[in-house]
Amino acid sequence: MTKQIVGRVDKIDFPKLDLFNIDAKIDTGAYTSAIHCSQIIEEEAGLKCTFYSKGHPNFSGKEVVFKQYSRTDVKSSNGYKENRFKIKSEVIFFGKTYKINLTLSTRDDMKFPVLIGRQFLNKKFLVDVDEQNISFNKKQA
Repeated sequence: MTKQIVGRVDKIDFPKLDLFNIDAKIDTGAYTSAIHCSQIIEEEAGLKCTFYSKGHPNFSGKEVVFKQYSRTDVKSSNGYKENRFKIKSEVIFFGKTYKINLTLSTRDDMKFPVLIGRQFLNKKFLVDVDEQNISFNKKQA
């Protein structure tokens, strides 16, 4: 199987989350992928998440309830370990829909609301750090 080349950043879609043209950083230093979630409430009905960010206009404030979710430990580059909620969703790259595991994190202070890590990239993509928005530009063409 030939691997698709992806740049260091791109704009991607999460159709099940109703999030489109979301800025994402392709981060080969991160194992897991992460998405910004401004509010996370665990209830009997499930995990209620609000996807809103003042700095990222495509995060509209939509609330999504996940019936299936888990928790996982995530270690940051500075060595700090954080226990986060993890959900399963779908992401679109180059017009193709892929399953993806995402940890939920407050990323308001970050430039990119989404990090795509090695676990997702493995066996599907090669990263060319000189390139940007390859998937998004192909979608626009």
